[in-house]
Amino acid sequence: MISKIDKNAVRQRRHARVRKTVTGTAETPRMNVYRSLNHIYVQIIDDRKGDNKGGVTIAAASTMDKAVKEKIAGLNKTEAAKVVGAVAAERAMAKGVQAVVFDRGGYLYTGRVKAVADGAREAGLKF
Repeated sequence: MISKIDKNAVRQRRHARVRKTVTGTAETPRMNVYRSLNHIYVQIIDDRKGDNKGGVTIAAASTMDKAVKEKIAGLNKTEAAKVVGAVAAERAMAKGVQAVVFDRGGYLYTGRVKAVADGAREAGLKF
């Protein structure tokens, strides 16, 4: 019998490898991306603040936000991801963040994940 590969477990191992080296600081927080089947979520995180379990979220955006839902009406998922990246960048820049390190969450840098990065760069965020 052929066993199927658990793609999410493979992604989580890849993500753990990357997270060993990628951390967010106050000067350059981590821009984390989570991609579900229908939605995309972005958080700007300072890993040095907070308790040992995780950092402090500085800004966040997703396709579930009311403000973003109005902007993405009628767009496909990749175009919506670009809008989410731009909104997250605007919210981070309003809090004084100019540069971030990009944490792709173990996903391949293509499609919606790349669209988030492109949208954030176009909005003025540096990474």
